Amino acid sequence: MRQLARLAAAHSVATSYRPSPDRCVDVPRETVVAVLGALGVDATSDRAIGEELERHHRTAATRLLPPTVVLGDGPTAHEGLPPLPEGTVLRVRTEDGRELGFGPGLPLGRHLLRAHTADGRSAHAHLLVTPDRLPVPRSRRHGLLLQLYSVLSARSWGMGDLSDLAELAGWSGRAIGAGFLQINPLHAAVPAAAGEDTDPSPYRPATRRYCDPVHLRVEDVPEFRYLDGAAAERAAVLVARAGELRDGVLRHDRPIDRDAVWALKREALELVHRVPLTPGRAAAHAAYRDGQGRALADHALWCALTERHGPDWRGWPAGLRDPASADTARARDEHRARVDFHAWLTWLTDEQLATAQRTARAAGMDIGLVHDLALGVHPDGSEAWAHQGALAAGMSIGAPPDAFNARGQDWGLPPWRPDALAAAGYAPYRELLDGLLRHAGGLRIDHVLSHFRLWWVPEGASPADGTYVHYDARAMLGTLALAAQRSGAVVIGEDLGTVEPGVREELSGRGLLGTSVLWFEREYDKPGEPALPPWRWRAGALATVSTHDLPPAAARLGESDIELRLRLGLVEGDPETARAAARAETEDWLATFARHGLLSQDAGEEDRITAAYRYLARTPARLIGLWLPDLVGDRRPQNVPGTWREYPNWRLPVSDADGRPLALEQLVASPRLAALTAAVRAELDGRG
Repeated sequence: MRQLARLAAAHSVATSYRPSPDRCVDVPRETVVAVLGALGVDATSDRAIGEELERHHRTAATRLLPPTVVLGDGPTAHEGLPPLPEGTVLRVRTEDGRELGFGPGLPLGRHLLRAHTADGRSAHAHLLVTPDRLPVPRSRRHGLLLQLYSVLSARSWGMGDLSDLAELAGWSGRAIGAGFLQINPLHAAVPAAAGEDTDPSPYRPATRRYCDPVHLRVEDVPEFRYLDGAAAERAAVLVARAGELRDGVLRHDRPIDRDAVWALKREALELVHRVPLTPGRAAAHAAYRDGQGRALADHALWCALTERHGPDWRGWPAGLRDPASADTARARDEHRARVDFHAWLTWLTDEQLATAQRTARAAGMDIGLVHDLALGVHPDGSEAWAHQGALAAGMSIGAPPDAFNARGQDWGLPPWRPDALAAAGYAPYRELLDGLLRHAGGLRIDHVLSHFRLWWVPEGASPADGTYVHYDARAMLGTLALAAQRSGAVVIGEDLGTVEPGVREELSGRGLLGTSVLWFEREYDKPGEPALPPWRWRAGALATVSTHDLPPAAARLGESDIELRLRLGLVEGDPETARAAARAETEDWLATFARHGLLSQDAGEEDRITAAYRYLARTPARLIGLWLPDLVGDRRPQNVPGTWREYPNWRLPVSDADGRPLALEQLVASPRLAALTAAVRAELDGRG
């Protein structure tokens, strides 16, 4: 096992881990062997291990430069350069084509580094010169957190869309002084196989690079107004049916039906696609496609091929499983019309996203839209198809056993190979970030700890039998910092859960904001684990009461949360004991709010929720996130982890305290919302 451990360490694969400071768990040998195999390293026998170790040492001894060199722009800028033989000459070709000598003052960017030794050897490497710090908010700001699909207007087609987002941005910036809107991932989804429903989770996308056209407002596509004849008549029928879908959600409290919405929009958009573009729009469309290059071409082709062969590309004809094959090249020509259609859809979503961000900025938001980057992608999706070499086959990411899940978790998402990222100069990650930040003032990164390590689970193994694979955090965070600096975007990392020592300090030192959730901010080193006082919260964070995976404040501070979990079978042990524990926790929080002068003894539900948000506003957190359902007393969580068909995850509209769905027009007119946001603004202004 010692030789295997040395080989694993050489490839950043852990052979043990610590779930707590006082406990060490050994990783099963078969797990280590499988993970190394997914990295292209043969560890199936002692002989193979010895040969791989020898190969690794030989490569390390003879290689002048690693695949990627990362430099900062601060006083320790050149610490990323490895030792080189005396007399080595270094030259840099910058991303804009200049030839420079290597030394202080190199421009930020993605360059090429060349090394030439005195004895005639040469090598080249990707060179990333990155800012040491990310942009940070200029002042404290409050904003809304929401799931876009859940916010329907009287004009939407059965789920919230990008025009609804623009309307909400314009209103919230002007009416409640919001500085940002943080939304769920809008990534393109994997279509459902025949006879199945599309996975509604926004965290298992086909690709994270492009927005799903299901979010389009069809009537706001300029060419829609030029439909005539039979096409216009058919479009009117589709609009009427969309109204029926919308009424079913808002008036009859039916779950949002993404597939039904998309079926109507797709047919309408196919009609609109036949309308010729004006010269100016044709030029804009062509420029967009040229700028997106191969990434858009591959995604659009994948969309076309899923229509013909189904969503699982691994079951396609063999020649189409490789995006670079001759068969795939022929398919690009054969399906050109459908490829053009899907590329056009992607351009339209880019346009409407741009409109939403412009609207936010025009309304006074200095940040505006904060997009959400999912941790990974669906194994059947276009990103997995196009980046097969960068993803570890036969592996899934998840989490080891912990206090919340004794069996561990398997999320069904293939991980990036750290060696492949380095070999590509982190291009897959940087291209993804550049795409997401085109029309955003901020980015939330789901499970930002993935920049340091990820829990890999071999296919067929229990999640408890996985292991950690470490990534080059300097390269990952440097790539992120460069993208954020160029777009002027703030970055929020979801850093909840088990965190390695020093990680939060590293993120904070770079200006990356963390995530602080009220219920988890406690003094865990004190008896009874009392609530952390507001003044002891960290400043570099987004502070919020709830998230998409947690119950709304009305449920948490009442009894509906525990009753829902009991009904869904998510609580182990005696129900009455669970109810008593939930009541005790609620009473503890209410007493905490009262001690801080935020709540009276006879306070009702609305006052309790307001107290929770006033508590947040008294912390030094740079960003205060207001979960939109909390502002109107909604009791239903958007997602209940551990459920699938037992609960309508990701399909619920925002509702009021009585469970009645609210249209966007009703949301913004809510006296309850106005009172709570006014209370938060008063606290932030020192008038609380």
